[in-house]
Amino acid sequence: MVHVYNCHPFSSQRIVQVEQEPGLVCCGGGALFVVATGGCKVTVKTFYLLEDQSDFLFVPRHQELLGDRAKNCDVSVSIEKTGLEDRGQYTLSYVLYRHFTPDFFQGCSGDETQLHSLQLYPLFTSQYSNQSVSVEEPACMFCFFSLPTSGYLYSLKGGVELLSVYQYPEKVLEAVLTDHLLHVITKCALQCFTVRCAAVAARIEDPYIDTTVKACPPCSLDVCALRMQLFIGLRSVCVYGRHVILLSTANTETPEESERTTQRRGLSRKWTLSSPRETSTAGHGWNLYVVDTVSPLTLYQEMVEYSQRYVETNPQARSLRHLLSEAHLLLRASLLQTSVQQQNTEGSPAASLQKDGQELEEALRQNCAQLGDSFSRGSQKDCHLALPYYRMSGLSVTDVIARNGPHPSSPHTYGLGFLFYLKHYLLEEAEQSLSQGTADEVIDIFSQSEPSQLVSVCVSPAMVNVSPARTLQILQNLEYTTGVSVTLTITMATMMLHLDDLPQYTQLMDRHAEMVLVYGFIEESRLLLHGGGRGQHTHVRPTVLTRQLAKSQPGLLVAAMVALHENSKVQLEQADHIFKVHLYCKNCVLVDFWEAILMASSQEAVIQELLFRLASVYIDRLTNSETQPNPLLINSCSHYGTLYPWLTVLSPAYNTSSQHQSLLCGPSLCVGSVVPLLERLSEETLWGFSLHLLCATRGGQYNSSIEKLLDRCPQAIIAYANHHLQDINMVLWWQKLLPELCNRTRAAADNSILLAALRETLVVVATEMSPAEFLELIPDDGTAAYFLPHLLSCSQRHLLA
Repeated sequence: MVHVYNCHPFSSQRIVQVEQEPGLVCCGGGALFVVATGGCKVTVKTFYLLEDQSDFLFVPRHQELLGDRAKNCDVSVSIEKTGLEDRGQYTLSYVLYRHFTPDFFQGCSGDETQLHSLQLYPLFTSQYSNQSVSVEEPACMFCFFSLPTSGYLYSLKGGVELLSVYQYPEKVLEAVLTDHLLHVITKCALQCFTVRCAAVAARIEDPYIDTTVKACPPCSLDVCALRMQLFIGLRSVCVYGRHVILLSTANTETPEESERTTQRRGLSRKWTLSSPRETSTAGHGWNLYVVDTVSPLTLYQEMVEYSQRYVETNPQARSLRHLLSEAHLLLRASLLQTSVQQQNTEGSPAASLQKDGQELEEALRQNCAQLGDSFSRGSQKDCHLALPYYRMSGLSVTDVIARNGPHPSSPHTYGLGFLFYLKHYLLEEAEQSLSQGTADEVIDIFSQSEPSQLVSVCVSPAMVNVSPARTLQILQNLEYTTGVSVTLTITMATMMLHLDDLPQYTQLMDRHAEMVLVYGFIEESRLLLHGGGRGQHTHVRPTVLTRQLAKSQPGLLVAAMVALHENSKVQLEQADHIFKVHLYCKNCVLVDFWEAILMASSQEAVIQELLFRLASVYIDRLTNSETQPNPLLINSCSHYGTLYPWLTVLSPAYNTSSQHQSLLCGPSLCVGSVVPLLERLSEETLWGFSLHLLCATRGGQYNSSIEKLLDRCPQAIIAYANHHLQDINMVLWWQKLLPELCNRTRAAADNSILLAALRETLVVVATEMSPAEFLELIPDDGTAAYFLPHLLSCSQRHLLA
């Protein structure tokens, strides 16, 4: 509930008692309004017009302060507790301050700067409407106030902003704001003006409304008058629902008295404000009128009929677009109101409201189609708005094409907005494909208006039904005019595939080197793939050209897919889906793709995913005993390390070249992620044993690895120790390796390999230890003579040091 309290503009001080919430206080001459909640006292100090003894007039200039700046005004407001308020704490915040000054040089009187209407207007939407009325919060809050010659509408929520300024054609006595219209009264008429509340509410309810999908006329759209009804002696106006209630009385002032009053005001030297004249008790009595406003749908239909006159005379008239925009906002306001009413109504009224809502939505779609037609032929500045309005209309592409023929004066020229709409529709991954007739018509439109866009149009998923022979002829003419380009050549080759002419297809593809073709696929990725989106790999599908490359040129396809991935044209999962599901490629082609991506990618997450996949594939190949070259080897790539020397000793048959590198020996792979994959790989096989040993070593399990290697392949132990037992692991030479070799040498029947390993071990131990430490390591079982030469070498090296 909103209460308005009027204060006389020239009282020195007023105390206003506000006993209900919210309260609203308005001061006329000082242009001050204060909004307060709860029971409180609001003290308002007003402005004065100052005169000095020399008959000079001093008045403040026009001033507007918004938001926090409003507290800098000279009006002080204080809240005094009365004991009627609840336990809540109330704060005072300045929202808006505006001061008006008469214009001396325009013949204005002081009465024209007095406020006569002030309204705080909340607007609710379905998104902000709650079940509990006590905690209900409006989506928008507006403040409207009016002077006799002008009115001002401000938006308060989310920042104070001036939305509209109303310049009345004649002096207004009162004004009242609604969702749809602003109603004002003069002495002899009720007039209606448009409002911008719906435009603000639409943008608050949907912050993404100004996009290529949705649109709404701007809040800054100029207001206009819609209706006027004549009455006699209007005095007051208010609105209840869709009813305007008017109070009128006959004017008892004679024309002579009115003329004399005007003359007296004109002869006055000083600029003074006339005091309000008391209403005479004599007269012809009071009249009360209840006017039913026209329903928004009926008013919209009248606006549509009126707009047809503009279409017949000048389809490009700005007045036509303005009228259609006003109709759009009128329907939006009605839909917002109907949506809120549906939430708060049950039973048969709700069904009636639902029917009204459906009629309003259908009218809104028709209006969007009309706005789309208007913008489709618009200028370069606003032609882009044809796209969202056509989308909101629900029209199909065929319908839009039928509504947009070429200009009569230029049969090969189409509207900029229409071409913008058509290009965006074809550039997007639309699920619905055009019929052959419509697709051929689209080709004709672009061949006449924008031939440079023909390649992008031809590769659109919506154009799959286009006539290939006819399109090929148009593309050949384009090539003759503009010259050879790689994307144009590939597009022509695709048309040859549709015609099942493989020789001509091959001839066209052979025009360019493979790397040039890859650049062409990067420039226009839809030559290979249709559909797609983040996380939607199931919607990606290959083109006919992709299927042909999978059969005849898999290497080119792999290179092209890698290039698309690196240029963010396709995701890894999408590419996998293409190879596995659609192309039925052999596993080796997919592995080639992964290896190529691994070599090209710089994304750490992608690298780790690929390393795991490749390790899984390699291990799976070993498990299935496939006759492959070394699955752990691949040509140069930074993620593959140099093959460990002990691995070449362990399995010399697979050491194909010193240039090959190993995946598990590389710096990138996290070995812990591979360990679960080794469970299905037996250590009985040579490769199984080497992989288990390699993973255990990289996991820091040196003691067990030394034992396993001595058990299985002792000839590789020195190479293993030289590579891994360094730095902090050097102590393992004499703590683990030396004791193991001594024990195993004594127990072995043929100990030549172990003895050779023991000699190499003693050389390293003698180098790193002092003679005393070395003596402690010599076994005391009568074999000390074997160690004496190494002890002598250790002593001599120690003396030299």
